Amino acid sequence: MSRRPRGRGQRSVGASIALHATLITATVIALFPVVWVFLSSLKPRSAIQSSRITLFDQPSLDNYRRVLVETSFPTWFLNSIVVAGLTMVFGMAMSATAGYALSRFNFPGKRGLMWLFLVTQMFPVAILIVPIYTIMANLGLIDTKLSLVIAYCSVAVPFCTWMLRGYFDTIPRDLDEAAALDGLGPFATFWHVVLPLARPGLAVTAFYTFLTAWGEVAYAIAFTLSDSKLTLGAGLQQFVPQYNPQWDLLTAGAVLIMVPASLVFYFAQKHLVAGLTAGGTKG
Repeated sequence: MSRRPRGRGQRSVGASIALHATLITATVIALFPVVWVFLSSLKPRSAIQSSRITLFDQPSLDNYRRVLVETSFPTWFLNSIVVAGLTMVFGMAMSATAGYALSRFNFPGKRGLMWLFLVTQMFPVAILIVPIYTIMANLGLIDTKLSLVIAYCSVAVPFCTWMLRGYFDTIPRDLDEAAALDGLGPFATFWHVVLPLARPGLAVTAFYTFLTAWGEVAYAIAFTLSDSKLTLGAGLQQFVPQYNPQWDLLTAGAVLIMVPASLVFYFAQKHLVAGLTAGGTKG
C-alpha cells in the first residue's frame, strides 16, 4: 500500500525546522559572496587589504566615483552592452527559427543536426578558441565586436535551439493547421501564432544569451587587441595586475556589472520557470 505524501500542515515540527534550516543555510551560502563584495566596495583600499575582518570601515562611494571617472570602465560597459545586446537579438532569432523548424518539419538530416547541436556543447572553450580565432583572423574580424557576437552565438544558439524546440513541442499543432486554413504561410504562422505563445521560452533564451556574452572573459581577451574595444570581462583584469592589485576598484566594478544582468533577470523572471520546465520536459 503506497503512502500519500504529507501536506504542509501535516509536516512534523522537526521536519519543518530541518527544512527551514536547510533553506536558510543555502540562502546564506548563495548571498555571502555578493554581500561581501558589496561591503568591500564601500571600504578604502587599506581596509580591504587589511588582515582585520570588519563589515564596515569608513564606508563611502569613492571607489565607485573613481571607477566611473578615472578609468575606462564606462567604455568597457558600453562595449559589453552592445556585444551582449547583439548576441541576445541574433541568438533569439536563430534559436527560435531553428527550434521551430526542428519541432514542426521533417527533413533529411534532422536527427543528425540535433545530435550536432548537442555535441557542440561538449567542447570546452580552451579547445574551441584556437579554431574560432583562426576563422576570425582569416575573415579580418579580429579586434571587432562582430567577432565576439559570432563566438558567443556559437555557444548559446545550440543550447537555446534544443530548449526552444522542446517548448514549441508543447504548443498544439492544431493551431498551425487552423492558421493554414486561414491562409497563413509557415513563416506567418510562426510569427503571428506560435511566437506569441512561446514568450516564456523566449524569455529564457534572452536571459541565457545575454549572460553568455555579459560575463565572458576568454574570447574577449583573445579576440580584442585595442583597449578602447575591451568588454567588462577583459577590462576588469587591468585592476588585478601581478603586482599591486586594485581590489577597491575591482569590487566596485563587480557590483556595477551586476546591475544590467539583474535588470534582465527582473524582466524575464516571470517566464523563467515556465520556459525552463517546458523546454526540459519535452527536450
